Amino acid sequence: MKELSKLMDYRPDIKVIDATLRDGGLVNDFHFSDDFVKALYNANLRSGVDYMEFGYKGDKEMFDVNKFGPCKFCDDDYVRSIVGENNTDLKIAVMADVGRCNYKNDIHDRAESPVDLIRVATYLHQIPTAVDMIEDAKSKGYEVSCNIMAISTAQESDLKVALDILGKSPVDVFYIVDSFGSLYPEQIARIAAVYGEAAEKYGKKLGMHAHDNQKLAFANTIEAVGDGVDWLDATYAGMGRGAGNCAMELLLGFLKNPKYNVYPVIQFIEKYIPEVREAGAVWGYDFQYLMTGLLNQHPRTAIEFTKQGRKDYAEFYKEILTQD
Repeated sequence: MKELSKLMDYRPDIKVIDATLRDGGLVNDFHFSDDFVKALYNANLRSGVDYMEFGYKGDKEMFDVNKFGPCKFCDDDYVRSIVGENNTDLKIAVMADVGRCNYKNDIHDRAESPVDLIRVATYLHQIPTAVDMIEDAKSKGYEVSCNIMAISTAQESDLKVALDILGKSPVDVFYIVDSFGSLYPEQIARIAAVYGEAAEKYGKKLGMHAHDNQKLAFANTIEAVGDGVDWLDATYAGMGRGAGNCAMELLLGFLKNPKYNVYPVIQFIEKYIPEVREAGAVWGYDFQYLMTGLLNQHPRTAIEFTKQGRKDYAEFYKEILTQD
């Protein structure tokens, strides 16, 4: 049982990261208006959020710039058009996916960029390239975190090896990522212990990124807080791929740190979230996402089910139950 004081008090080391534009951008191909992005930036400033993730550093040779909005690529000039010189306490982050970005060319020196944090996302089999990306970003002057994706399908022994390799790199933060929304709080506690051992050994921080397939994104994030995880991802109205993420309004309402203020989040959601829903963006808990979460599968089949407007949930369950 968690020590009650850990949940009633606050740790000054806690950092809240807004991933609305990045994870949320996956449901509308990053087509956010400048008005939306500027309002989100201002809401984060007023609410005390520590980092705002603008999107991906997508490789323009791999992804059609005409299909996606600017947060798919996060050019420095675009980010600067929103935040200016960003002379505030709010730091700016972008995600660099292993194999999907031209990091040596597209990530410029920190002195030339409005970005503060590079978030490297990797699968276990890509760890060597992730380390090269981490070293590249560090050499350019950035803070760096690393998200190891799909850990719910990984062997613990493989995860420990990966953490040992990453621990020897200059990365600042290891992220626990429940990519499929399949993990339960009890599992988060055990995983946090494994990550925590490596973090203590190498002097790293821990982060948590949760998905809501089983309505556990908030619960798993709270569990992580109690397990000593300091960096917490959330999105406004839970906007994110498939079932979405831990909701910012829930997280800030839970954290006891007086620096955080949930009211600007509520104001933003009231004014701006309806426009992205009315434009056709769909996210949030639904039966198809529950099913992929239960079966520990990537939600791509559930996303396609949603796009097709299907309602034959029982048939869908039979389809994915027999997948290899």
